[in-house]
Amino acid sequence: MRIAYICADPGIPVFGCKGASIHVQSVLREFLRQGHEVELFATRFGGEPPTDFTAIKLHSLPTLPKGIQREAQQAREQAALSANLELRIALEQVAAFDLIYERYSLWSYTGLEFARDRNIPTVLEVNAPLIEEQEAHRGLVLVSEAQQVAHRVFGAATILVAVSEAVATYLKGYATAKGRVHLVPNGVDLSRFPDNLQPSCPDRRFTVGFVGTMKPWHDLPTLLEAFARFHQEGAKSRLLLVGDGPLRTTLESRAKDLGIESAVVFAGAVPPAEVPGYLASMDVAIAPYPADQPCYFSPLKVYEYMAAGLPVIGSAVGQLTTLIAESQTGYLYPAGNVEALHAQLRHLSTHPDWRTQMGRNARHQAEHHSWAQVVQTILELALSAKPLEAVH
Repeated sequence: MRIAYICADPGIPVFGCKGASIHVQSVLREFLRQGHEVELFATRFGGEPPTDFTAIKLHSLPTLPKGIQREAQQAREQAALSANLELRIALEQVAAFDLIYERYSLWSYTGLEFARDRNIPTVLEVNAPLIEEQEAHRGLVLVSEAQQVAHRVFGAATILVAVSEAVATYLKGYATAKGRVHLVPNGVDLSRFPDNLQPSCPDRRFTVGFVGTMKPWHDLPTLLEAFARFHQEGAKSRLLLVGDGPLRTTLESRAKDLGIESAVVFAGAVPPAEVPGYLASMDVAIAPYPADQPCYFSPLKVYEYMAAGLPVIGSAVGQLTTLIAESQTGYLYPAGNVEALHAQLRHLSTHPDWRTQMGRNARHQAEHHSWAQVVQTILELALSAKPLEAVH
């Protein structure tokens, strides 16, 4: 089957290290593994493709202007809307596709409308309520136009794939998406986490770990405070933070104030291929999210933690409440509760047999969330769905 994958989001370097980048790469890789021919249409590649992507033909969408002032931001948004014309031309210039798969972005709609008018099945993967997210974290000028794009693209998709219950509920609020929303949580590539994987950052100290961006939607201040209490009790321990972001300087300063800078390792952003080695260096992995922000994620990090055979401690929010089986694959703590997280770290540090069993349980659960299963489910839904009527 010939598949066009569209990622018109300028905030996602598809060959980068961000969680969204890993998500795109995982779906593309699984398409290839299942024997499909893939062409990628993207606004931002963010580097060279992985070596196993040589069979994917790349199509570059227009680069957008930069700027944070209102006028510059409006120009950027208008340029993104105008890029729909270039995308349509690019699609028209290549051979026919059997499926068009798009990761929902704020301004892209023409790919799915192009497919609908030619009776080509489509998938719109929705990972977040982007309009609300953009307004909250980055600012949005053309709000009405973004809503219009959402109505258009939701209405043009054969199926809409929501990665979490919260996203599914959001989509069902749009009349144009009615009856075509399917919940398909994210997955993990189990082959990246073999049993004999060697740690890339070994240490005899009990290692508490985190992988992800250092941004406000990850409650790293609570993790740092809880670890400080745990470490200051005399535990031979370290905190291994893998990732980077705007909060790093603040966290480094706070670790120094707490007197634990020698026990906190800031590994920085690492290529996706190196993440498994860092996970193999941990004894327990943390998924911290704050209580004051909506949690609509289907967190890739938790699936990878589980695939690596790690017990997981996470905030009791969103999808984590069903993904983490309490006392079976890890623990949940009230979001923002330093004392509760501290107590869970202390408990796991003194019960190695529990950690081992929890890790085994987590790995077993991850086996039910492989990308192979996720992609196969999505393709079956798309190809069995009733075609939409063309609009002329």
